[in-house]
Amino acid sequence: MADQKHRILMVSDFFFPNFGGVESHIYYLSQCLLKLGHKVVVMTHAYGNRSGVRYMTGGLKVYYVPWRPFLMQNTLPTVYGTLPIVRTILVREKISLVHGHQAFSTLCHEALMHARTMGYKVVFTDHSLYGFADIGSIHMNKVLQFTLADVSQAICVSHTSKENTVLRSGLPPEKVFMIPNAVDTAMFKPAPERLGNDEIIIVVISRLVYRKGADLLVEVIPEICHLYPNVRFIVGGDGPKRVRLEEMREKHSLQDRVEMLGSVPHAHVRSVLISGHIFLNSSLTEAFCIAILEAASCGLLTVSTRVGGVPEVLPEDMIVLAEPDPSDMVRATGKAISLLPNIDPQQMHNRMKKLYNWHDVAKRTEIVYDRALKCPDQNLLERLSRYLSCGSWAGKIFCFVMIIDFLLWRLLQLWQPTEEIEEVPEFTLPHHQDEEIISNFNKDQSLG
Repeated sequence: MADQKHRILMVSDFFFPNFGGVESHIYYLSQCLLKLGHKVVVMTHAYGNRSGVRYMTGGLKVYYVPWRPFLMQNTLPTVYGTLPIVRTILVREKISLVHGHQAFSTLCHEALMHARTMGYKVVFTDHSLYGFADIGSIHMNKVLQFTLADVSQAICVSHTSKENTVLRSGLPPEKVFMIPNAVDTAMFKPAPERLGNDEIIIVVISRLVYRKGADLLVEVIPEICHLYPNVRFIVGGDGPKRVRLEEMREKHSLQDRVEMLGSVPHAHVRSVLISGHIFLNSSLTEAFCIAILEAASCGLLTVSTRVGGVPEVLPEDMIVLAEPDPSDMVRATGKAISLLPNIDPQQMHNRMKKLYNWHDVAKRTEIVYDRALKCPDQNLLERLSRYLSCGSWAGKIFCFVMIIDFLLWRLLQLWQPTEEIEEVPEFTLPHHQDEEIISNFNKDQSLG
């Protein structure tokens, strides 16, 4: 692997103080890349009063550009509106590579487009799975095809996700790498004392939306409570499907056996997990579920739907898989309850420390960066040929979009030459110990 240190711009609509799989991936990856000696800057949209430039743990610099979320934390698509600010950040920070995250991040797609227009190498990480038949997926896949037509390298978080991305985008498989997510095992430790098995507590922590299988929970929870009188549920999370769960609890008189916590800050997730024996994941689609890793690191046996990349996440003796069907979910939960006496939380935690590590993810990502930067430079005409292959009509539209972007960039070069953009001074912070860098995410979150 090359010893050259890179200057990386991470771009996504999804970042702190919002929290989820994509947000934690960007944060932890950035921190570990900083420890490897690279310069990392994050670009995202403004969150509430959080606008402008902020610094996080380890000297991670974040640009909260003054764009407000339009739908589901995504900014309004402007196509060319972000070009001036993207160019300014790239020049000011002397960036060498742009790394975009998440297929339905508007800011990611626009930043990668502008970066390629300016000749920068770009890497894209896909964190989700999409279908091929519904209207939304068809349009999203065409946008992804446009973005990945000229991407240097791509990363997916599971083998299933890689296959899905290659099929949707038409990207050559040799340009797509599989690098999984990881878990901060220093933060997610088992309870000091092992819980008794007199009362079995099943924990659910998820956004209560259709995609996360909230409707499945409505049918599964009453049946499990009926079959196993010593089982109690703790449900953490919020969303539009919470009302259905509340109605289910009232209908079956389960107020004393189903505890609804509402939204749980990430800093408090461990305290909820270690109060249970089993973690239940009911997702209908999942490229890679970080929540499963966090639960396993806390010593919980996992019951999950067999969807997407979930079967790749944990060894067979640490997870019980079921089809996304209520009866099969109930069967799998019963099997998990019978396996509990054989589960050693501390042993499970120790195995997770060896299986998943953010520093390993960073080193593997570093290899992808090295390969991306070795890709040959191409002029506009060579790049346009890639877009033409995206479809008889779509290809011509994509070429027109890129030509306009190129002309606008040239106008910006005349209006404000690169030499007139002030570059930021270089400075480095002393590196912290691994445990300090990772655990300080809680402090960052509390300061949000």
